[in-house]
Amino acid sequence: MAILKFVIPKGSIEEPTFKLLEQAWQSISGRGRTYRVRLSDPEIEVKILRPQEIPTYIQEGFYDVGITGKDWIREAKADIVTLLDLEYGRVKQVIAVPESFGFTDLTGLITGFAKEKRTLRISSEYLTTTAYHIKSNSAYKKYFGNTDPMVITPWLRIGENKNVQIFLSFGATEAKPPEDVDAIFDITETGTTLTQNNLKIIDIVMESTAVLVANKNSLKDTRKREKITDMVALLKGAVEARKKLHIFVNVKKGNLDKLLKNLPALKKPTISPLSEKGWYGVNSIIDKNEFIRIVPIIRKMAQGLVVLETRQILSLDEINLDEFS
Repeated sequence: MAILKFVIPKGSIEEPTFKLLEQAWQSISGRGRTYRVRLSDPEIEVKILRPQEIPTYIQEGFYDVGITGKDWIREAKADIVTLLDLEYGRVKQVIAVPESFGFTDLTGLITGFAKEKRTLRISSEYLTTTAYHIKSNSAYKKYFGNTDPMVITPWLRIGENKNVQIFLSFGATEAKPPEDVDAIFDITETGTTLTQNNLKIIDIVMESTAVLVANKNSLKDTRKREKITDMVALLKGAVEARKKLHIFVNVKKGNLDKLLKNLPALKKPTISPLSEKGWYGVNSIIDKNEFIRIVPIIRKMAQGLVVLETRQILSLDEINLDEFS
């Protein structure tokens, strides 16, 4: 019987999520056929939902743990606990306008439209975040005080300030300007799509990544808490492993000390005598970004370099969930 209900995101970060879970739990079954998949751990029940929904469902206790983006947690104003940054799905929330506009920042955009008494129209999937960010701008406060921008969807209109209107976007937000709206509040990874649509970024709001989150009450349940601790350990091990390489190299005794002085390691390298007298095997975990730097050193001092991608790096230190409570 499942101990934990675990919800994972469908959409743009779905595939990276599956890859991480496979790295952490070894196997996943049922992919591609259903919104329910199975990990090799039978005590975890998994369902796939849109990342926009996940923060609220975690808060309400429909699920114990989940993976979603920081951007959607902020949008939902969800009262949940972030346990681990999974370091993928990295995007920036930005405000962009047509390249033909002379404005270079949000303050200038709001000021320009206010002075000309023109309605500023913005398209976004992030209605709450957009309204909050716009309202907190100094130019908005100067011209419109503490009034809320008008948020417009097919089913409701809220906010009293008709001079700044935020329209719900159902996707392809970058296609809306200039005919439908004057600006967009959207996410971008590289900015390429915005450029291709003749848009320029005038404000960077926040950076978002995929995170592991939990329901507060689930963390108070002793049995669930223990299982969540295991999850954090496995996922953290997979995240750390992606930054490391496992190397094996053979070196003569005369070069051993010099090699060790130049060899970075997660801990101290493991050194073992080989069957051939005067030779040693060195086994170490290094940062990926150090590898290119040390290749010339190894090439001059050693032989037989073997490089492996690591699957898990578990520190096995006690994980204390109290720090998140």
